[in-house]
Amino acid sequence: MKRFIFWQLFVAAVFMTTNSQAQSLKDLFNKGNIEKAVNAVTGKNTADMTGTWSFTGSAIEFESDNLLQKAGGAVAATTAEKKLDEQLAKVGIRAGQMTFTFNADSTFCAKLGQKNMKGSYSYNASTHKVNLKFAKLIGMNAKMNCTSDNMDLLFESDKLLKLITFLSSKSSNATLKSIGSLADSYDGMMLGFSLRKQ
Repeated sequence: MKRFIFWQLFVAAVFMTTNSQAQSLKDLFNKGNIEKAVNAVTGKNTADMTGTWSFTGSAIEFESDNLLQKAGGAVAATTAEKKLDEQLAKVGIRAGQMTFTFNADSTFCAKLGQKNMKGSYSYNASTHKVNLKFAKLIGMNAKMNCTSDNMDLLFESDKLLKLITFLSSKSSNATLKSIGSLADSYDGMMLGFSLRKQ
């Protein structure tokens, strides 16, 4: 049984690194790729989300492989991420400009530029969802994919639009409509933020 699990992890690691264009065996067996492989096989997040996480770019996930194939596969996902990055940049959400700090006492702080917004969070390990409650915003559920170094927070498109409007004073109706139409064009897609631990 242990040998079978090892081979599952090994095969998952190979496929995960192939997708991210790993260049060597060193890349194949680095900590991040091992954690991704474990997540893929076990369906579990392996890391604690406490700490400060900095925005590195958009994150997109299709709700099923079937939807991903219908949308055109990895090319569609890459195109959608690029478009979302462009729209987020218009409202001031760029790499290094936004952080989330999750504390062990279930409080968090989101910072965008000079703006700080505090709230509380709860994590459901069985669904891999985190509920974020800002002081002036109704709680929002996000799917969380987390390793020790990287985290994706993924929202349903309408929830992401509400969050962007709340976080950014620069959000315009045109930008929000662009993000909304992007989500509509890829039905079954979750949108969000890719973060790296500081």
